[in-house]
Amino acid sequence: MTVNKPISSAGPRETARPSPPERPYQSEYDVVVVGAGGGGLPTALFSRWLGNSVVILEKADEIGGTARKAAFWYWVPNNRPMRELGIADPKEDAIRLMARLSRPQGYNPDDPKFGMTDWEYAAFEAIYDSASPAAELLAERNALPYRHCPDVVDYWAELPENKATKGRVLLPLGANETMSDGGKVAIETMSAAAVRDGVEIRTAHRVQRVIRREDGEIVGVEASTPGGTTRIRARKAVIFVTGGFTHDTTFRRNYLHAPVFPGCGARSNEGDLIPIATSLGAQLRNMNYAWMCPAPLERILDNNPGLIGTFSSPGDSMIWVNTAGKRVANEKLAYNEMAQVFFQWDGATSSYPNLALIAIWDRHSQKNCASVDYGRYIVPEGTDDRHVIKADTLEGLKTAIADRLEKHKALTGGLSLDKDFLKNLDATIERFNRFAEAGKDDDFRRGERKIEVQFNGPVGDDAGSNPTMYPISDTGPYYATLMTGATLDTKGGPMTTVDGHILDDTGMPIPGLFGVGNCVASASGRSYWAGGATLGPILAFAYRAAGAANAQPVRTFSTAAQAAE
Repeated sequence: MTVNKPISSAGPRETARPSPPERPYQSEYDVVVVGAGGGGLPTALFSRWLGNSVVILEKADEIGGTARKAAFWYWVPNNRPMRELGIADPKEDAIRLMARLSRPQGYNPDDPKFGMTDWEYAAFEAIYDSASPAAELLAERNALPYRHCPDVVDYWAELPENKATKGRVLLPLGANETMSDGGKVAIETMSAAAVRDGVEIRTAHRVQRVIRREDGEIVGVEASTPGGTTRIRARKAVIFVTGGFTHDTTFRRNYLHAPVFPGCGARSNEGDLIPIATSLGAQLRNMNYAWMCPAPLERILDNNPGLIGTFSSPGDSMIWVNTAGKRVANEKLAYNEMAQVFFQWDGATSSYPNLALIAIWDRHSQKNCASVDYGRYIVPEGTDDRHVIKADTLEGLKTAIADRLEKHKALTGGLSLDKDFLKNLDATIERFNRFAEAGKDDDFRRGERKIEVQFNGPVGDDAGSNPTMYPISDTGPYYATLMTGATLDTKGGPMTTVDGHILDDTGMPIPGLFGVGNCVASASGRSYWAGGATLGPILAFAYRAAGAANAQPVRTFSTAAQAAE
């Protein structure tokens, strides 16, 4: 097991009960931004560029959050390069697509708002209106220069509602050719811009609670630090951008709709805003859904902060089977959709029979498809492959898989191999090989959607008409790993306006309190529209929240002298 250092030297969570305003403050700013990741940094930059003094308080001992290890694609409808290339992406069509994907059960193409609530429709409209201006401003100020990815397709390119099937993705300019390390680049350029432009960044500052006046207005925060508690006053606003609750076991168990494992969200994503906001009467939305992806079970259990979910399922001579040795899904489904397969409920046995599936591949895939990008589980020799099970024969592989399942049965509901596993696996491989030779998967249509080919990963020069499939060899060695479903991060939290105001139980803004990103409610339901559909909207709402915070009246305090450190 990996030995991990604590995520923060600022101590554990304390009570979130609001603090009164009368006690002394150690510092004072116009805007206090809580969280220094892919949403916090742009929020702070937008606020600073509007003329405000800004501090970022980051709980962890380093900045970057989940974004640092992400590819950092950002999905921007009707972006400037699209317009310059003449790629049409009308507002009505873009919102129609978001509506169709987010609440398919309520989608009504003939309704003026496509069957959405006012809140959902307004959120989608705000994304369309503000994502591109936000991206352009970040690029103009050299905080996040980008390159356009005109050939990257949406995950739902085949839906008739999608009128602009590619071209909406932007990527940090300095990202590598595989487009997998954009997060590292983005955090470096945005944090450098923040320092250059006068944003103060403090790490190891865990905001425990807000400071609230008797009239209900939020006027600052209290944070624990290695040196003790510090009180910071906000003349205009406090903006939380602290990520979801991926790594809070209690929240995950009680809010999510299924037994989802903790995934690749930053380990500091513990839902800190939830107790803080609910103590102020905030209402919660979309708590039952998450941005999801598969991941090797044993990588998750290793508890490594560097975990990256499997955003690209590698291999052509590769299948995923259940404990009976049978395929249950298209292994190349987009990650958020594939993750749902693990949580299919069997009402006859009262169990999750797919909670762990088994990825199996042969020497051909190992030779041609190994990569460390995008959390792929077929990795090159010499890299960390502790999650990989190896054997010279399928029978030997079966024995080794059974041993691994036995080791982890307390976490999988006691999953073990069926007595007919090997017999079924032989039949499954024979059937898959026929599909591979024909280039057509009659069971699950693997490789028929554009995104499945785009995310296929590297393959050999001998790939056929359907590069996602190749016959599995009848001789070893063979390889396997246990896969399960995990969060990228959660997407529920306090309900906000499109400008980031956190709302109370009556639907009124809590004065002085804002939220952006995965710490607040997303209107996207369970859906994942496209690559970058997390970060594109976050940039849009960061832009809008900064503008709304800037418009707040500047508070004056009778004890201003207390603000000096």
